[in-house]
Amino acid sequence: MERMSATGKLRVAVVGAGAAGLCAARHILYRSATFDPPVVYESTDHVGGTWFYEEGVGNYDNDYTVRSSMYRDLRTNLPKEVMMFPDLPFDSHLPSFLSHQDILQYLQKYCESHGITTHIKFNTVVEEVKPISMETAEGGAVTWEVISRDMYGGQNTQTFNSVFICSGHYSTPHMPSIPGIKHFKGKVMHSHSYRCPESFSHQSVVVMGAGPSGIDISFELAQANAEVTLSHNKPALPFPMPPEIQLAPPVVKVQQDGSLLFQDGSVSHAEVLLFCTGYNFHFPFLCPKQLGLEIQHHLVAPLYKYLLPPAFPSIFFVGICKAICPFLHFHYQVQFALAVLEGTVQLPSREMMEEAAEHERQVKMQMGVQEKNLLRMDSDQWGYYEDLATTTGISPPDPVIQSLYEEVGRQRLVHPQDYRQINYRLADATHWQIMEKPDTDNV
Repeated sequence: MERMSATGKLRVAVVGAGAAGLCAARHILYRSATFDPPVVYESTDHVGGTWFYEEGVGNYDNDYTVRSSMYRDLRTNLPKEVMMFPDLPFDSHLPSFLSHQDILQYLQKYCESHGITTHIKFNTVVEEVKPISMETAEGGAVTWEVISRDMYGGQNTQTFNSVFICSGHYSTPHMPSIPGIKHFKGKVMHSHSYRCPESFSHQSVVVMGAGPSGIDISFELAQANAEVTLSHNKPALPFPMPPEIQLAPPVVKVQQDGSLLFQDGSVSHAEVLLFCTGYNFHFPFLCPKQLGLEIQHHLVAPLYKYLLPPAFPSIFFVGICKAICPFLHFHYQVQFALAVLEGTVQLPSREMMEEAAEHERQVKMQMGVQEKNLLRMDSDQWGYYEDLATTTGISPPDPVIQSLYEEVGRQRLVHPQDYRQINYRLADATHWQIMEKPDTDNV
């Protein structure tokens, strides 16, 4: 790749200073022979991304949207033993399942220990990222123009050899269309704006969606004496729900009197309709067509190795997959991307990358995977990390990580309210141990 900086090194822009952006910055800084220090653009005044808890919802005073979707009492649904970056363990005294405060402190430590902070442009919003051609003797190479604006309104334009998109996908709520929603007389909200359960005490709440947040928030609301109905479209939940939580099929419409009509014909006169329906991919600073991409609320395609558009293989979308060990995922994606930029990993032709991405898509569709779940990895992530590691020439995750991830998945299905009471430790590369059991029968 042609170098464009005065130092003869590659310039990389990183959009976002959450876990993915910090990971990208850390590995760029440790390759100082090839790369200039990164420029990290962060729209807020802090690092941590989605792990930074804020009481407020809606917009800041400057009209920028509050991006955090963290609720007050959230604890991780993965243990720290599989969540950690491979090069920075969590403090051993912490329990396995952490609060968002613990994760934020960990990311702050990661940022400080790798000297990343000085390279972050805080309170700076990226307004546009676009490819431009630089004329050279060799016939031209794509570079990237990044236009940003600071909190005082000052605009800045810089050019880079590569851009890492690390802006996350838990900030723009997905609100399914429900016929007649205008007739609902109560409060309509998304889990993005949920913070704590006390204000819902003794209210009738219909929670829509039985993903991790829908289940967790339903438990919280029930414990705060809300009257909870969990509405979902799954064939059946794999575990029994407590008697305080009623189950219902999907809401099909809101009737003219404001009541909710469910798929089975039953009706609810709820005071609150709480959508736990996930988030949309949202990259307002990109023109997808220009990059040869299709961006829907649940899908970004085509991406070669879930990471880069074949038409522009120097822009990388880090961490858009779901049902993953996120920090581990970022670790392997970032190092693969940097190896591509360094030239130690040679990419196939555009046509071959497009064919590979389409083949992956077709295989999943033939297996019955719905389009909205094409970016869900779950058990596929281990082969993915192995592939990235082998290609890049780094060590894959130890087998113990997959083993513990799968064990916690089993516990979560059997004891959805209690599984976080268990503490684990990694004994070696292949074995984990339970340090402490919850006071629950048959665990």
